[in-house]
Amino acid sequence: MKFLPMSELLSDAVSRGYAVPSFCAWNAEAMDCALRVATECRAPVILMNGPGEFPLLPPAAVAATAIAVSARYSVRAALHLDHGDSIEQVEACLSAGYTSVMLDFSARPYAENAAALRQVARRAHPLGVTVEGEIGRVGKVDDATTEGSSGSTLTVPAEAARYVAETGVDALAVSIGNAHGQYTRLPRLDFDRLAEIHKAVRVPLVLHGGSGTPEADIKRAISLGVAKINVATELIASVRESLKGQWRDGRNPWLPLAQAEAMQAMEAVLRKWIALTGAARRS
Repeated sequence: MKFLPMSELLSDAVSRGYAVPSFCAWNAEAMDCALRVATECRAPVILMNGPGEFPLLPPAAVAATAIAVSARYSVRAALHLDHGDSIEQVEACLSAGYTSVMLDFSARPYAENAAALRQVARRAHPLGVTVEGEIGRVGKVDDATTEGSSGSTLTVPAEAARYVAETGVDALAVSIGNAHGQYTRLPRLDFDRLAEIHKAVRVPLVLHGGSGTPEADIKRAISLGVAKINVATELIASVRESLKGQWRDGRNPWLPLAQAEAMQAMEAVLRKWIALTGAARRS
């Protein structure tokens, strides 16, 4: 298979009323597990990674690994830079073969955010690469999470419309009460705000911080224009808890065997989110 521009996946999701799950995929095992499950479920899927994963492997090596792993499967998928933190990082991902990039300047002044994303769009679009931007700030609820700002700022619908028009982004991440990390209490999503944003812009919307969000809220968000939902914390937690349990019980001290068992725990989370987003049997 060949990774597709993310916009191709999102346009189908919009027209058919579902969302594409975007899964954190930090190494070959996670990539293989996500693509295998997506193939079995006949679901489109996005593999995402970024500054929180690049200390393990740089973008060129991540992309080469993803491309090598993907050769085993036949499914519609995109390879996405999540929360890129510099133009240079975006350029590295474009050169490596990513089919979607996000530059997250949401914590910076509006003018700087818009100018940078306009620059990214001008560079990425001729290559057929999708661009995601963020207006408003999606914060985080724990210290372990690398993505997101320390605080949140809700997306203003009129500003979102201006931002999309001025930048040419293909997808827009919004802040409506969602957050990155492990929720300590259920999120309270502002669906009235989401409805206004949906009316104001003509690009697919992205919900960051999907982990822990109730099913009813996910389905309502999809009905209001969300076509991509990011999932990371639940995946990481499933692997971490599996490894801790194995080693607590004195099993699988040999790391490759422990990782193989941990992928089984991760598989359950992948299947859950493919079902929850309505992506099963869409590919």
